[in-house]
Amino acid sequence: MSLVIVGTVAFDAIETPFGKTDKIVGGAATFAGLAASYLYDNVKLVSVIGDDFGDDNLDILRSKGIDVEGVEIVAGGKSFFWSGKYHNDMNSRDTLITELNVLADFDPKVPASYQDCEYILLGNLTPQVQMDTLARLDNKPKLVVLDTMNFWMDVALEDLKAVLKKVDVLTINDAEARQLSGEYSLVKAAKVILEMGPQYLIIKKGEHGALLFGEGQIFSAPALPLADVFDPTGAGDTFAGGFIGYLAKVKTINFTNMKNAIIYGSALASFCVEKFGTEQLQSLTATDIQARIKQFIALSKFEISE
Repeated sequence: MSLVIVGTVAFDAIETPFGKTDKIVGGAATFAGLAASYLYDNVKLVSVIGDDFGDDNLDILRSKGIDVEGVEIVAGGKSFFWSGKYHNDMNSRDTLITELNVLADFDPKVPASYQDCEYILLGNLTPQVQMDTLARLDNKPKLVVLDTMNFWMDVALEDLKAVLKKVDVLTINDAEARQLSGEYSLVKAAKVILEMGPQYLIIKKGEHGALLFGEGQIFSAPALPLADVFDPTGAGDTFAGGFIGYLAKVKTINFTNMKNAIIYGSALASFCVEKFGTEQLQSLTATDIQARIKQFIALSKFEISE
């Protein structure tokens, strides 16, 4: 059974207080796919690129066992490109360039070999593309995870609400949760959003961790304090890939496994930010990941003596 990730495979150019890059490999599906591949061995991508992306860059994904049959290559087309500059606090950034290129006409192709999909991550794309992808699967997956953002709440709210009725897990940040729900309290916001369709809600709070809501329960996951954050680009997508990768690995969907999945997603995201782009995600080992998981456990484990 496969894990399908739908999203961008792209180029980024990044500037932070630690330096800057020329065009490097990026995109939500790239970060999520690399993260998931460390936990699950049947990851497949649906995306679109121009032939400027190059086979050598696709080999970065193939080298981790990721199936790229669903990545459409548009002859003569240019791949999606984003350039941004982060401020000193690394929590805010300015977008310098956004070139949709082939992404502007993205019509997701789901190969026949992807129809065994049990787990699907719908990356931050238009709600209509997310809906179209689900419609092109022969069977509803065991788990549907969706990422979205404030832009779609502004310009395609009704489409977003329609697709939310078909997903199991929604992942958004705290500002987006407040906008979508109309509630400032995140507990009240979660109640409103869960009534829109998802069974579980993850609210990401950046350097302050994440909250999980579902089954009438709440879990607060920490973020690992890091001495140096070189590049936050792709951290949220890495988190989502690690999250769904873990759930695909354990094969059982419940609140306890969701909690564990958030820690795995957070651990992989903490690696992502330590170098530019996908560099760190290309060279991890199982030992690296387990050591980082132990750090997360130690961070929040305590005992109260009488």
